[in-house]
Amino acid sequence: MTLPLAILASGSGTNLESIARRIEQGLLDARINLVLSNRPGTRGLERAEGMGLPARVEDHKAYPDRASHEEAVIAAIREHGAEAVVLAGYMRLVSRDFVQAFSGQVLNIHPSLLPGFRGAHAQRDAAEYGVRLSGATVHFVDEHMDHGPVIIQAAVPASPEDDGDSLAGRILALEHRIYPQAVQWLAQGRLRVRQGRVYLDDAPQPVAEESPGGPCLISPGLERGF
Repeated sequence: MTLPLAILASGSGTNLESIARRIEQGLLDARINLVLSNRPGTRGLERAEGMGLPARVEDHKAYPDRASHEEAVIAAIREHGAEAVVLAGYMRLVSRDFVQAFSGQVLNIHPSLLPGFRGAHAQRDAAEYGVRLSGATVHFVDEHMDHGPVIIQAAVPASPEDDGDSLAGRILALEHRIYPQAVQWLAQGRLRVRQGRVYLDDAPQPVAEESPGGPCLISPGLERGF
């Protein structure tokens, strides 16, 4: 079964592109029915249009409040027939109503090992704290910021010389691998949430490997092509 997606992005859209490329390669059983941004003129919208994907802007500044903007976003997602929602750098906190509208079908990626370093400046905050490990987390979304059951995490080493930019670059390379993988598991119906924990049917063992940004640990492990 092909899972119809809506991808919500506020910025550069690199995770959007990584998901779209996996679909083009036949590795991801999904199609992108809508790319939506809350900001006009973003690089993510340009990427979507360049790949021939349906793109739409719902500028949050054009609405009187958060609730009315969110209602418009939900309506747009439903209008385009999407069944799952992928937040890819979407800088808006979604409500309980949004989560319930697409129950069990809303994913997010965050550039830290949650529950540590939530918020918009996770890489900078982690580097300033002096962590020795950082990474990325894909999780199911609830109404709280950067919160919800964890699907997959990837960890990379950090050093005292790191700043937010250097750490972000190594993390981003892994985001582009683990996010499409998590979406594929969702499309395959292999994810189960019980008592706040995610169980993956036939889960691959965690794997330590060399990535373009250096050594990393990924759990659960990635499957072929990711």
